[in-house]
Amino acid sequence: MNLVTEIYQPTNTFPNHERFGLMSQMQHAAVSIPTNIVEGSAKTSNKDFARFLEISIGSLLELETEITIALNLKYIDSLVFENIQNKIIELQKMITGFKNKLD
Repeated sequence: MNLVTEIYQPTNTFPNHERFGLMSQMQHAAVSIPTNIVEGSAKTSNKDFARFLEISIGSLLELETEITIALNLKYIDSLVFENIQNKIIELQKMITGFKNKLD
């Protein structure tokens, strides 16, 4: 959930014209990650849970693309980018490892 905060803080400083664009996309992807993990944990089978973990990994990859775009547009600086990128990589490893244990 720390990643959600890490995304909301810089995206709230994006230009107003990004309110329904990149800002919204990044915030949605960030929230989607823990939401899908929690929703998957309520499923009755490991196969269903693994599917929701895959969706959360997809959201991480989406977010990774979006932070690169934000960096290229100079909406975030390289320090913020690297911090978020490192968290994304760490979460990817954790979720993938957990998913592999379910399979």
